[in-house]
Amino acid sequence: MQQFSTEVLFRPASEELRFLPEGPYPCGPGGMSWVSIQHGPDSTAGAIHLFDFTTGSNATYELPGRPGFAFPTDQSGTFIVGCERQVGLFNVSSREWSPMPEELESDIAGTILNDGVCFSGGLVFGAKDLEFKENKAGLYLWRRSDGAFIRLRSDQICSNGKVIFGTGDHLTLLDIDTPTKCVVRYQLNVAEGTVSEAEVVLDLNSREDFPDGMIATPGGGSVMIAFYNPHDRDCGQCCQFSLKTGETEAVWITRKAPRVTCPQLIQVGGAVKLVLTTAVEGMDSEQLRRSSNSGCLFIGETSFDDVPDTPIFEIPRE
Repeated sequence: MQQFSTEVLFRPASEELRFLPEGPYPCGPGGMSWVSIQHGPDSTAGAIHLFDFTTGSNATYELPGRPGFAFPTDQSGTFIVGCERQVGLFNVSSREWSPMPEELESDIAGTILNDGVCFSGGLVFGAKDLEFKENKAGLYLWRRSDGAFIRLRSDQICSNGKVIFGTGDHLTLLDIDTPTKCVVRYQLNVAEGTVSEAEVVLDLNSREDFPDGMIATPGGGSVMIAFYNPHDRDCGQCCQFSLKTGETEAVWITRKAPRVTCPQLIQVGGAVKLVLTTAVEGMDSEQLRRSSNSGCLFIGETSFDDVPDTPIFEIPRE
Protein backbone atom coordinates (compact mmCIF):
# COMPACT_ATOMS: atom_id res chain seq x y z
CA MET A 1 0.00 0.00 0.00
CA GLN A 2 1.25 3.44 -0.93
CA GLN A 3 0.97 6.36 1.47
CA PHE A 4 1.10 9.99 0.41
CA SER A 5 1.18 13.16 2.44
CA THR A 6 -0.58 16.31 1.32
CA GLU A 7 -0.11 20.02 1.93
CA VAL A 8 -2.48 22.93 2.20
CA LEU A 9 -3.29 24.28 -1.25
CA PHE A 10 -5.70 27.03 -0.20
CA ARG A 11 -7.00 28.33 3.11
CA PRO A 12 -10.37 30.10 2.75
CA ALA A 13 -10.30 33.49 4.41
CA SER A 14 -13.25 33.00 6.75
CA GLU A 15 -14.56 30.25 9.00
CA GLU A 16 -17.85 30.52 7.09
CA LEU A 17 -16.18 29.48 3.83
CA ARG A 18 -14.32 26.71 5.65
CA PHE A 19 -17.51 25.26 7.12
CA LEU A 20 -18.33 22.75 4.36
CA PRO A 21 -16.22 22.87 1.16
CA GLU A 22 -16.89 20.13 -1.40
CA GLY A 23 -16.93 19.27 -5.09
CA PRO A 24 -13.52 20.23 -6.58
CA TYR A 25 -13.69 19.90 -10.37
CA PRO A 26 -11.40 20.86 -13.29
CA CYS A 27 -12.51 24.12 -14.83
CA GLY A 28 -10.58 25.48 -17.79
CA PRO A 29 -6.80 25.54 -18.23
CA GLY A 30 -5.10 25.82 -14.85
CA GLY A 31 -8.37 26.21 -13.00
CA MET A 32 -10.70 24.39 -10.64
CA SER A 33 -14.17 25.01 -9.30
CA TRP A 34 -15.44 24.00 -5.87
CA VAL A 35 -18.45 24.77 -3.72
CA SER A 36 -19.00 25.84 -0.14
CA ILE A 37 -22.30 24.14 0.64
CA GLN A 38 -23.32 26.37 3.53
CA HIS A 39 -21.63 29.13 5.48
CA GLY A 40 -22.29 27.98 9.02
CA PRO A 41 -24.55 25.57 10.93
CA ASP A 42 -27.66 27.73 10.55
CA SER A 43 -26.85 29.23 7.18
CA THR A 44 -28.86 28.69 4.02
CA ALA A 45 -26.24 30.44 1.86
CA GLY A 46 -23.54 28.84 -0.26
CA ALA A 47 -21.22 29.69 -3.12
CA ILE A 48 -19.28 28.56 -6.18
CA HIS A 49 -15.54 29.23 -6.11
CA LEU A 50 -13.00 29.41 -8.93
CA PHE A 51 -9.41 28.63 -7.96
CA ASP A 52 -6.43 29.48 -10.19
CA PHE A 53 -3.48 27.10 -9.73
CA THR A 54 -1.08 29.54 -11.43
CA THR A 55 -1.73 32.50 -9.14
CA GLY A 56 -3.21 30.74 -6.10
CA SER A 57 -6.14 33.16 -6.23
CA ASN A 58 -9.73 32.22 -5.47
CA ALA A 59 -12.90 34.00 -6.62
CA THR A 60 -16.21 33.52 -4.77
CA TYR A 61 -19.69 33.77 -6.28
CA GLU A 62 -22.62 33.69 -3.87
CA LEU A 63 -25.55 31.46 -4.77
CA PRO A 64 -29.23 31.89 -3.87
CA GLY A 65 -29.10 28.86 -1.56
CA ARG A 66 -27.05 25.81 -0.61
CA PRO A 67 -25.40 23.97 -3.53
CA GLY A 68 -25.02 20.20 -3.51
CA PHE A 69 -23.04 20.07 -6.76
CA ALA A 70 -21.78 22.38 -9.52
CA PHE A 71 -20.24 21.40 -12.85
CA PRO A 72 -18.83 23.64 -15.58
CA THR A 73 -20.76 23.75 -18.84
CA ASP A 74 -19.94 24.31 -22.49
CA GLN A 75 -20.91 27.97 -22.00
CA SER A 76 -18.02 29.89 -20.48
CA GLY A 77 -18.67 31.08 -16.94
CA THR A 78 -21.89 29.09 -16.59
CA PHE A 79 -22.39 26.13 -14.25
CA ILE A 80 -25.08 23.52 -13.83
CA VAL A 81 -25.91 23.58 -10.12
CA GLY A 82 -28.08 21.60 -7.73
CA CYS A 83 -29.19 24.29 -5.29
CA GLU A 84 -31.61 23.62 -2.44
CA ARG A 85 -34.32 21.63 -4.31
CA GLN A 86 -33.79 22.82 -7.88
CA VAL A 87 -31.31 22.26 -10.67
CA GLY A 88 -30.40 25.23 -12.80
CA LEU A 89 -27.77 27.32 -14.55
CA PHE A 90 -25.69 29.95 -12.77
CA ASN A 91 -23.52 32.46 -14.60
CA VAL A 92 -20.64 33.79 -12.50
CA SER A 93 -20.28 37.00 -14.52
CA SER A 94 -23.90 38.14 -14.44
CA ARG A 95 -24.75 36.30 -11.17
CA GLU A 96 -27.90 35.16 -12.98
CA TRP A 97 -29.61 32.04 -11.57
CA SER A 98 -31.88 30.25 -14.07
CA PRO A 99 -33.50 27.26 -12.36
CA MET A 100 -35.43 24.57 -14.16
CA PRO A 101 -39.10 24.78 -13.16
CA GLU A 102 -39.26 21.46 -11.31
CA GLU A 103 -38.93 21.59 -7.52
CA LEU A 104 -37.63 18.23 -6.40
CA GLU A 105 -38.38 16.54 -3.08
CA SER A 106 -41.61 18.60 -2.94
CA ASP A 107 -43.40 15.75 -1.17
CA ILE A 108 -40.64 15.36 1.46
CA ALA A 109 -39.88 17.69 4.38
CA GLY A 110 -36.37 18.61 5.50
CA THR A 111 -34.19 17.60 2.55
CA ILE A 112 -32.00 19.40 0.02
CA LEU A 113 -30.01 18.26 -3.01
CA ASN A 114 -26.53 16.90 -2.43
CA ASP A 115 -23.72 15.24 -4.41
CA GLY A 116 -23.96 14.36 -8.10
CA VAL A 117 -22.15 13.20 -11.21
CA CYS A 118 -22.27 14.51 -14.77
CA PHE A 119 -22.26 12.08 -17.74
CA SER A 120 -23.15 12.17 -21.42
CA GLY A 121 -26.74 11.10 -20.76
CA GLY A 122 -27.40 13.80 -18.18
CA LEU A 123 -26.95 13.98 -14.41
CA VAL A 124 -27.33 11.60 -11.49
CA PHE A 125 -27.57 13.25 -8.08
CA GLY A 126 -28.92 12.66 -4.63
CA ALA A 127 -30.42 14.50 -1.69
CA LYS A 128 -29.86 14.47 2.05
CA ASP A 129 -31.98 14.56 5.17
CA LEU A 130 -30.82 17.69 6.98
CA GLU A 131 -31.10 15.89 10.33
CA PHE A 132 -29.27 12.74 9.04
CA LYS A 133 -31.94 10.52 10.60
CA GLU A 134 -34.54 9.29 8.11
CA ASN A 135 -34.33 7.19 4.94
CA LYS A 136 -36.39 9.67 2.95
CA ALA A 137 -34.07 11.54 0.56
CA GLY A 138 -34.12 10.89 -3.18
CA LEU A 139 -31.68 9.66 -5.79
CA TYR A 140 -32.39 11.29 -9.15
CA LEU A 141 -31.67 11.07 -12.85
CA TRP A 142 -31.98 14.10 -15.08
CA ARG A 143 -32.26 12.54 -18.54
CA ARG A 144 -30.80 14.61 -21.34
CA SER A 145 -32.85 12.96 -24.09
CA ASP A 146 -36.13 14.44 -22.84
CA GLY A 147 -35.20 16.72 -19.94
CA ALA A 148 -37.11 14.56 -17.47
CA PHE A 149 -36.34 14.34 -13.77
CA ILE A 150 -36.77 10.77 -12.55
CA ARG A 151 -36.61 9.70 -8.93
CA LEU A 152 -34.65 6.44 -8.88
CA ARG A 153 -34.83 5.87 -5.12
CA SER A 154 -36.51 7.59 -2.18
CA ASP A 155 -34.76 5.96 0.77
CA GLN A 156 -31.41 7.75 1.09
CA ILE A 157 -30.20 9.54 4.23
CA CYS A 158 -27.20 11.44 2.85
CA SER A 159 -26.54 10.62 -0.79
CA ASN A 160 -22.88 11.33 -1.52
CA GLY A 161 -20.08 10.02 -3.80
CA LYS A 162 -21.08 8.81 -7.28
CA VAL A 163 -19.25 7.22 -10.21
CA ILE A 164 -20.70 6.15 -13.57
CA PHE A 165 -19.08 3.59 -15.87
CA GLY A 166 -20.03 2.78 -19.44
CA THR A 167 -21.73 4.47 -22.37
CA GLY A 168 -25.19 4.46 -23.86
CA ASP A 169 -28.35 3.63 -21.94
CA HIS A 170 -27.03 0.71 -19.88
CA LEU A 171 -24.56 1.98 -17.30
CA THR A 172 -23.04 1.02 -13.98
CA LEU A 173 -23.57 3.47 -11.12
CA LEU A 174 -21.54 3.33 -7.91
CA ASP A 175 -23.14 5.23 -5.06
CA ILE A 176 -22.54 6.09 -1.40
CA ASP A 177 -25.29 6.74 1.13
CA THR A 178 -22.88 7.93 3.81
CA PRO A 179 -24.49 6.57 7.03
CA THR A 180 -24.53 3.04 5.58
CA LYS A 181 -20.72 3.11 5.23
CA CYS A 182 -21.04 1.12 1.99
CA VAL A 183 -20.37 1.64 -1.69
CA VAL A 184 -23.11 -0.02 -3.72
CA ARG A 185 -23.43 -0.85 -7.40
CA TYR A 186 -26.54 -0.34 -9.52
CA GLN A 187 -27.26 -1.12 -13.13
CA LEU A 188 -28.69 2.14 -14.42
CA ASN A 189 -31.06 1.96 -17.37
CA VAL A 190 -31.25 5.52 -18.65
CA ALA A 191 -33.93 4.86 -21.28
CA GLU A 192 -36.27 3.27 -18.74
CA GLY A 193 -35.24 5.54 -15.87
CA THR A 194 -34.58 2.67 -13.46
CA VAL A 195 -31.86 1.19 -11.30
CA SER A 196 -31.42 -2.44 -10.30
CA GLU A 197 -31.27 -3.70 -6.73
CA ALA A 198 -28.20 -2.41 -4.90
CA GLU A 199 -25.17 -4.70 -4.66
CA VAL A 200 -22.57 -3.91 -1.98
CA VAL A 201 -19.15 -3.42 -3.57
CA LEU A 202 -17.23 -2.08 -0.55
CA ASP A 203 -18.31 -2.51 3.07
CA LEU A 204 -16.48 0.10 5.16
CA ASN A 205 -18.27 -0.46 8.47
CA SER A 206 -15.05 -1.50 10.21
CA ARG A 207 -13.90 2.15 10.01
CA GLU A 208 -14.79 4.82 12.55
CA ASP A 209 -15.05 7.51 9.84
CA PHE A 210 -17.64 7.87 7.07
CA PRO A 211 -17.26 7.69 3.27
CA ASP A 212 -18.18 10.98 1.59
CA GLY A 213 -17.09 12.05 -1.91
CA MET A 214 -15.81 9.46 -4.41
CA ILE A 215 -14.16 9.38 -7.84
CA ALA A 216 -12.80 6.64 -10.08
CA THR A 217 -9.12 6.22 -10.81
CA PRO A 218 -7.91 6.43 -14.42
CA GLY A 219 -8.94 3.17 -16.06
CA GLY A 220 -11.74 2.58 -13.57
CA GLY A 221 -10.21 -0.32 -11.66
CA SER A 222 -10.35 1.47 -8.32
CA VAL A 223 -12.15 4.25 -6.51
CA MET A 224 -10.82 7.02 -4.29
CA ILE A 225 -12.99 7.94 -1.30
CA ALA A 226 -12.76 10.92 1.04
CA PHE A 227 -13.49 10.01 4.65
CA TYR A 228 -15.30 12.38 6.99
CA ASN A 229 -14.28 11.72 10.58
CA PRO A 230 -16.71 13.24 13.12
CA HIS A 231 -14.36 12.41 16.00
CA ASP A 232 -11.54 14.56 17.39
CA ARG A 233 -8.58 13.20 15.41
CA ASP A 234 -5.22 14.57 14.27
CA CYS A 235 -5.68 13.95 10.57
CA GLY A 236 -8.03 12.78 7.86
CA GLN A 237 -7.79 10.32 5.00
CA CYS A 238 -8.61 9.73 1.38
CA CYS A 239 -8.22 6.07 0.44
CA GLN A 240 -7.96 4.23 -2.87
CA PHE A 241 -9.69 0.83 -3.00
CA SER A 242 -9.53 -1.89 -5.62
CA LEU A 243 -12.99 -2.66 -6.99
CA LYS A 244 -11.87 -6.22 -7.70
CA THR A 245 -10.40 -7.18 -4.32
CA GLY A 246 -11.59 -4.43 -1.98
CA GLU A 247 -8.03 -3.93 -0.78
CA THR A 248 -6.71 -0.51 0.20
CA GLU A 249 -4.15 0.44 -2.46
CA ALA A 250 -3.16 3.94 -1.34
CA VAL A 251 -3.85 6.49 1.40
CA TRP A 252 -3.50 10.28 1.40
CA ILE A 253 -3.26 12.04 4.78
CA THR A 254 -4.54 15.53 5.59
CA ARG A 255 -2.78 16.84 8.71
CA LYS A 256 -4.90 18.70 11.27
CA ALA A 257 -8.02 18.22 9.11
CA PRO A 258 -9.95 15.03 9.96
CA ARG A 259 -13.14 15.80 8.01
CA VAL A 260 -12.25 15.12 4.37
CA THR A 261 -15.23 15.67 2.09
CA CYS A 262 -14.31 15.21 -1.59
CA PRO A 263 -11.39 14.11 -3.82
CA GLN A 264 -10.51 15.08 -7.37
CA LEU A 265 -7.60 14.23 -9.67
CA ILE A 266 -6.45 17.28 -11.64
CA GLN A 267 -3.61 18.02 -14.06
CA VAL A 268 -1.42 20.68 -12.47
CA GLY A 269 1.82 21.78 -14.10
CA GLY A 270 2.05 18.63 -16.21
CA ALA A 271 1.55 16.26 -13.26
CA VAL A 272 -1.55 14.53 -11.90
CA LYS A 273 -2.33 15.84 -8.42
CA LEU A 274 -5.00 14.89 -5.91
CA VAL A 275 -7.05 17.78 -4.53
CA LEU A 276 -9.03 17.22 -1.33
CA THR A 277 -11.61 19.42 0.36
CA THR A 278 -12.03 19.37 4.14
CA ALA A 279 -14.57 20.86 6.56
CA VAL A 280 -14.89 22.43 9.99
CA GLU A 281 -18.56 21.44 10.27
CA GLY A 282 -19.51 20.44 13.82
CA MET A 283 -16.21 21.38 15.50
CA ASP A 284 -16.14 23.30 18.78
CA SER A 285 -13.55 26.00 19.43
CA GLU A 286 -11.08 23.61 21.09
CA GLN A 287 -11.17 21.13 18.23
CA LEU A 288 -10.86 23.96 15.74
CA ARG A 289 -7.72 25.07 17.54
CA ARG A 290 -6.23 21.57 17.37
CA SER A 291 -7.47 20.86 13.84
CA SER A 292 -6.22 24.15 12.49
CA ASN A 293 -6.10 23.09 8.82
CA SER A 294 -9.75 22.06 8.75
CA GLY A 295 -11.73 23.74 6.00
CA CYS A 296 -8.64 24.05 3.80
CA LEU A 297 -8.16 22.57 0.35
CA PHE A 298 -5.21 20.15 0.18
CA ILE A 299 -3.05 18.91 -2.67
CA GLY A 300 -0.92 15.76 -2.90
CA GLU A 301 1.28 13.79 -5.26
CA THR A 302 -0.04 10.70 -7.07
CA SER A 303 1.40 7.88 -9.15
CA PHE A 304 -1.01 8.48 -12.05
CA ASP A 305 -0.03 9.57 -15.54
CA ASP A 306 -3.49 10.75 -16.58
CA VAL A 307 -6.82 11.75 -15.06
CA PRO A 308 -10.26 10.11 -15.18
CA ASP A 309 -13.01 11.52 -17.36
CA THR A 310 -14.49 14.72 -15.92
CA PRO A 311 -17.10 15.77 -18.48
CA ILE A 312 -18.53 19.25 -18.72
CA PHE A 313 -22.29 19.67 -18.92
CA GLU A 314 -23.60 20.43 -22.40
CA ILE A 315 -26.44 22.93 -22.13
CA PRO A 316 -29.47 21.74 -24.17
CA ARG A 317 -30.12 23.90 -27.21
CA GLU A 318 -33.66 24.44 -28.33
